[in-house]
Amino acid sequence: MLAVPPRFEVRSRPLETKRLHLFPLDATDTRDLWSAVESSRPQLEPWLPWVPFNVDLDSSGRYAEASASDWDAARATRFAIRDRASRRLLGVIGLESFAHLHESVELGYWLRVDSWGKGLMTEAGHAVVAWAFGKVNAHRVRVAAATDNHASLQVIGRLGFRFEGIARQAERVSGRWLDHAVFALLATDPRPR
Repeated sequence: MLAVPPRFEVRSRPLETKRLHLFPLDATDTRDLWSAVESSRPQLEPWLPWVPFNVDLDSSGRYAEASASDWDAARATRFAIRDRASRRLLGVIGLESFAHLHESVELGYWLRVDSWGKGLMTEAGHAVVAWAFGKVNAHRVRVAAATDNHASLQVIGRLGFRFEGIARQAERVSGRWLDHAVFALLATDPRPR
C-alpha cells in the first residue's frame, strides 16, 4: 500500500533541492498560482487541458483547495515549486492517480515560461521521484507527455524513465487529439542523479 505523509508534516519540512523548495499546494498558494498560470497561458494551453478552465483567481483557489483535499484523502500529492531564494512560485509538480493496491502513481508537472530552460523541472522531478519511492512507498511511477512536447520529453529522459509505448489520441487538448509517449520507472530501476 502507498503511504502518504501528512500534508502538515511535509509543509513544515518541505522537499528541498539546491535551488527549490517544494511545499504541499494549498489555498495559501492561490494568488501565486493564478499569477504563474496567467503569465504562461499561451505556452501551457497547448499541452494542459485544465488551463482554459483556470479563468480567474477563484478557479485557482478551487484547484489549490482541491489539491489539499486530494492530499488529505491520499488521492494525489501536488507541490508548489518555489525558488529557495525569492520564494516565488515557479510551477507545480505532483503525484496523481494513486493506485494504492498496486503501489502505483503518475507524475505530472508544469513550469511558468520564464523558468524554462534552467533545469528546474528536472531538479524538482528528481526530488519528487525519490520521495515517491522513499516516503510514499511507490513501486511504479508512470509519466506521459504529448509526442510533440519536446521540452517535457527531455525532462522525462533526464529523470531516467523508460519508454513503454505510445497511447494514441490519449488526450484532447485545445480542440486537438494528442498522442502520448508513455514512460515508467520502477523502484528497482537504476536512476540518474
